[in-house]
Amino acid sequence: MDDRERRIIDVLIALQPGEVSTYGDIADVAGYPRHARLVGRILQVTDVDVPWWRVVNSAGRLVPGHEREQAELLLEEDVIVHDGHVRSAPHGRFGAT
Repeated sequence: MDDRERRIIDVLIALQPGEVSTYGDIADVAGYPRHARLVGRILQVTDVDVPWWRVVNSAGRLVPGHEREQAELLLEEDVIVHDGHVRSAPHGRFGAT
């Protein structure tokens, strides 16, 4: 595992229940701004157990092909999902204001 992957995985592991973030936010916090696609790629291939369901695109859209499972996992964490998008979350980018 290279340094970029390790740093991104560390940020993913740090996501708490009810916290929803975007691929771009994860990349930025890890120190790799504008590398949102790298975050998506790492989520696809990593063997590390990370809370993938807490990551969505910048519009809040759930992962295509995994919407039902992701929505169920998020609902267990009090995240409001409607029409395949995160509408509100206890923490993170989509936090209630």
